[in-house]
Amino acid sequence: SDRAALAAEVLELNAEVFPESANAWDSLAEACAKNGDKARAIAHYRKSLELNPANENAAEKLKELGEE
Repeated sequence: SDRAALAAEVLELNAEVFPESANAWDSLAEACAKNGDKARAIAHYRKSLELNPANENAAEKLKELGEE
């Protein structure tokens, strides 16, 4: 939907402004997943996990997306 695409754009800008924020990358990954962009979702969840290795949500979502 248009709202989902707009949300992803806003969250992408947020991740660019706060590149060290694991939460920003996690939120962007979630938006990408909801928009059906699995590859970008995986990349952004990995970035979030890199910034915060204790991010269990990102680890769980990666498993759901077929990544370890």
